[in-house]
Amino acid sequence: MIVIADNLNIRNRAYISAVEKKDEKAITAMAKDLAASHSDLINIQCSLDGSGDEERLPWVAEVVENATGLGLSLDTRNLDALKKTFTVIKNPPLVNYISLTEPENRDEALSMAAREKAYIVLRASRGIIPMTFEGKLQILEELLEAANAADIPNERLFLDPSIVHIGRGMGQDHILNARECVLAIQDMIEPPANSIAWISNVSVGMPRKERKQVEAAFLLYLAGAGLDAAMVDVLDPRVQRALYFVKAFRDEIVFTPADLAIHAEA
Repeated sequence: MIVIADNLNIRNRAYISAVEKKDEKAITAMAKDLAASHSDLINIQCSLDGSGDEERLPWVAEVVENATGLGLSLDTRNLDALKKTFTVIKNPPLVNYISLTEPENRDEALSMAAREKAYIVLRASRGIIPMTFEGKLQILEELLEAANAADIPNERLFLDPSIVHIGRGMGQDHILNARECVLAIQDMIEPPANSIAWISNVSVGMPRKERKQVEAAFLLYLAGAGLDAAMVDVLDPRVQRALYFVKAFRDEIVFTPADLAIHAEA
């Protein structure tokens, strides 16, 4: 499983403060902590709506890449920000994400990703997230067709069923059809594409002390369906423990009983 650290987000006050102050030392320290927690990629979010990303995103991306050498996930729909960031980073990133919400930007984003040999998240949304498995799959198929037409191969595509928090009305239905989407991505798409889920979204709105337990359980639930990539809080011990078992059960790492003490639940 590909592990994507989602810790550099707008809810992280220390991180956002460091971004606003252009505190390179603080961003470097945060990035190194994420790398030490066995992340494969680091997601970078500088705003909720893309405003100001053309100034902030390239700077943060360059600092994080230089500090860790890891791949980056660029969480913005601001195309100017993406263009600038492509010029300062060394390795093709994961563009997170495109959907059917902004059709005027979709073709340009896909063309840019194709030119840069970037990976890209296709999200099952058209402004609202469909309530049904069929609705989500229809959007993903439409986005997949557009990405292929832009000459992006399936191996560079990550399909996101759009995770809705479980406490929301109909939240449990969304959880079930998200798992169905992960299974369908494996069974119905040739050549294979990748499935991805933003695990932390499942617990939004829940009491803080319960959130990470829910996220760890949800990660295991989707991993059992064959999830390829997970955006998670890599610094939380419960999530770390779940990731360890997923990788051990998939034979991606060598399991030893001594590791149980290292990954003991907090």
